[in-house]
Amino acid sequence: MRLAREAGFLVVSRLPTRLLTLALAVAKAPLRCAPSADRPVRRILVAHYLLLGDTVLLAPLLAKLAARYPDAERIVLARPAVAPLLSGNPYGFQALAYDPRDFQSFRNLLGRGPFDLAYVLGDNRYAWLARAVGARWIVGFEGDRPAWKNWMLDVLQALPAIPTAWADMAAGLIDGEAPPSFRPGDWPAPEVPKFDLPDGDYAVLHVGASTPLKLWPADRWRALAKMLFERGITPVWSAGHGEVGLVEMIDPEHRYRRYCGTLNLPQLWHLLARGCILVCPDTGVAHLGKIVGVPTIALFGPGAPQLYGKGDFWRNSCYIALAEDPFPCRDQRLLFRRELAWVRRCGRTTATCTTPGACMRAIPVDAAVRAVLSLLDHSANPEGNRQ
Repeated sequence: MRLAREAGFLVVSRLPTRLLTLALAVAKAPLRCAPSADRPVRRILVAHYLLLGDTVLLAPLLAKLAARYPDAERIVLARPAVAPLLSGNPYGFQALAYDPRDFQSFRNLLGRGPFDLAYVLGDNRYAWLARAVGARWIVGFEGDRPAWKNWMLDVLQALPAIPTAWADMAAGLIDGEAPPSFRPGDWPAPEVPKFDLPDGDYAVLHVGASTPLKLWPADRWRALAKMLFERGITPVWSAGHGEVGLVEMIDPEHRYRRYCGTLNLPQLWHLLARGCILVCPDTGVAHLGKIVGVPTIALFGPGAPQLYGKGDFWRNSCYIALAEDPFPCRDQRLLFRRELAWVRRCGRTTATCTTPGACMRAIPVDAAVRAVLSLLDHSANPEGNRQ
């Protein structure tokens, strides 16, 4: 039997993973079955292919599922580079590395099924993946485009009609009270071998971003770094792979230490955890700061502070969303291809933006300095700030 099963996998592995997923989803569609007293939830899947930030923002959903189904086996997908951040099994979830281009990761997921319940976030094409690996009941948000993406969903939840942070929105896929607010330690730190960290008090200034439209001007980073240094806090530059040039432009004299594409995400976690403060554009690193617990200032340009700021789940965190709000061209209403009347964001590219960088230049350095001093004061005297 084992040889036959291996031979079968050998044959199908030559097929494109997407085609195999569609075929298996159609074949297993008749097995749909809602959880009930006779069919309790023993195994849960959270299916998606989100980037770092949106994956981190699933925390309230994971917390709510853990409270609702404490005895169920719980699995959450994650991109291979992100999966190590979940090595501590936050909220009892095991991360399974998944890449739709990698048949072996599909095979690994198939071997963990079937699932009694699945939740799909972002792109509803992953409802087809959930069905293909044996999910009997699938929940997700309505309205994805094109319509075929929604066909495998059993429960199509409406999106909120009032401004709601994406993290709280994700938790809203489950009925009932919101989970308790996040506390440092709820998401265990990943283990990493020792590496060279800065000495003394330091601030992490992460200057990179997913698009040039989110970059803050170099002279403002320099001014912020100078202010921190004069107050006895050493600035440390951080950037991703291929962003050495950004740091070189900001600090051509190499005044301060830099980590440019040299750290993996678990190492970046520990760099942030030891720091006094994190300042960065509205990127995945800003959301990583939330679960690490480092005081964080996120600089919002095209992004929407209402969607990606504190929200309810991180209401007690030392986090400031800094933006010129409203901003005239932050006027698009799409979230994961769904239109929401209250959303105000900009998804334009460098080719379609008529005023590149204007929304980031609208954030003055003195506003960033005030925000930094506010969070540093809060960290130094948390009890006093509660009075």
